[in-house]
Amino acid sequence: MSDTYKLITLVGVSSKSYADATQNAVSAAAKTVRNLGWFEVKEMRGRIQDGRIAEYQVMVEIGFKLE
Repeated sequence: MSDTYKLITLVGVSSKSYADATQNAVSAAAKTVRNLGWFEVKEMRGRIQDGRIAEYQVMVEIGFKLE
């Protein structure tokens, strides 16, 4: 019997860093999804306010094993 996995796409947001935005996305997924296995950052972007970085955003694919 082989394993089957599913991918979901989330956008994580942080005012601190891209790494923190990624962790926020993974933490949110972990609250409702079991068997998380890996993540891949697909896009990185941010928001500028008054000439400064106001927000970091990452689009993350998260893979998990189906039961």
